[in-house]
Amino acid sequence: MNSLIVACPSCKTKNKVVAVKQHRKPRCGKCQTSLPMADYAAPVELTDQDVAQVIREADLPVMLDFYSPTCGPCRMLAPVIERLARRFFGRAIIAKIDTSTNHISAGQYGIRGVPTLIFFKNGQVADQIVGALPEDALVAKLDSFIRT
Repeated sequence: MNSLIVACPSCKTKNKVVAVKQHRKPRCGKCQTSLPMADYAAPVELTDQDVAQVIREADLPVMLDFYSPTCGPCRMLAPVIERLARRFFGRAIIAKIDTSTNHISAGQYGIRGVPTLIFFKNGQVADQIVGALPEDALVAKLDSFIRT
């Protein structure tokens, strides 16, 4: 799992925060001040080894982007995914998984084309979108999962 290095606003200590736990209000390891995670919010990069656990243990809705680095529409969608991670920080987990290196997960979720976005709620698949949608459509979809 990827990690973020976050500087404490009080004591300036650099703290390593596991990206998937960024929404859990982490505190500085030295002075216990709350870390400004919204400033560092980013999509969580998952692998075959951790995707099932992250989805199962998530206490927030999860949007998982199945992508390939060689896919044109995936590259166009990447900045949208980054913005969604910041916009929905603390309300949803925005994650992504590279299908070119994580074949097991792609097979388990029946991924036939990329980009594919799968939405999970309470550890279960709630919806799926194949192809790149406009940002406002993805915002509306995430808002609907958060409200229900």
